[in-house]
Amino acid sequence: MWVTSTTTKALTPTSIALGNFDGIHRGHQMVVQPILQPAANFWEVLAKTAPGIEYEHEAKVCTTVVTFNPHPQEFFSGHSRTLLTPLPEKIAVLESMGVEQLILLPFNRELASLSPEAFVEKILIKELQAVQICVGEDFRFGKGRKGTAVDLSAIAQSFGVKVNIITLHTCKQERISSSSIRHALETGDINKANLLLGRPYSLMGTVVEGQKLGRTLGFPTANLDIPQEKFLPSFGVYSAQAVLSDKISLDAVLNIGCRPTVGGESPTIEVHLLDWSGDLYGQNLTVNLQTLIRPEQKFPSLNALKAQISEDCQRAKQDLIKIRNNFDERTN
Repeated sequence: MWVTSTTTKALTPTSIALGNFDGIHRGHQMVVQPILQPAANFWEVLAKTAPGIEYEHEAKVCTTVVTFNPHPQEFFSGHSRTLLTPLPEKIAVLESMGVEQLILLPFNRELASLSPEAFVEKILIKELQAVQICVGEDFRFGKGRKGTAVDLSAIAQSFGVKVNIITLHTCKQERISSSSIRHALETGDINKANLLLGRPYSLMGTVVEGQKLGRTLGFPTANLDIPQEKFLPSFGVYSAQAVLSDKISLDAVLNIGCRPTVGGESPTIEVHLLDWSGDLYGQNLTVNLQTLIRPEQKFPSLNALKAQISEDCQRAKQDLIKIRNNFDERTN
């Protein structure tokens, strides 16, 4: 997938899904889906949006997600913001969906000062040569966030460009949103977070050397170095599926926390692969969270910790077998 932070290097013409897309949850996926379908009036739109430009007949519309970097809330507040999907993860998810291009518009004072009309005409129509645009119904844009999805549709329509406005989606009577996913993760409700996401919540990073305490306890772990801005769920022990860089999938137990039993101070992410051994240093690892086994706790001794880890591993195996069996029943 082509990734760029400047419209001058964008592949055009484009079919655009527009928004912040932190998490790329089930609601976001509904916004992206329409751009994966070809625009029926492709040549008619180009004649209006890019007069005087000659295209070869085989010119291809590039399916494109347009988002903002940094997040507008981070720009206006001046405070860094944790993300459900840091850039490497966002790229991986969008690419798996079939998106061909990701444009990260630099959200600066110049962009923030554009009127809704100027944003559509300058950025979407002239520079990106959009032939269709898709947004969620709560999308806001332009100076002071004055522009609505309905405004976007009206402005784009004057250039012959259709805007698909996707209604907000709910799951079990709750709106699917990044904030609701964050709350579920903070409270350890991994099942709910995964349901709203439409996939397991993931941690992606590189395996680095740790203190090797797990080896002394008989449960070697891989220490995962993840992007600093990644949003972490509540501290505790999780059952998980770990996927190595060579696409091998393995059952795992994941610990997120400060390791109070051994006097840890800063959070670490440690992965114990069940029934597997090998050297993981330097490898890329994706860990997909499945269930919360227990919250973080301090044990009176290393022997007590070792006994609990053994129980955690057995519980993880049971949870993962149950999840696979339930999946098989739904697909058969």
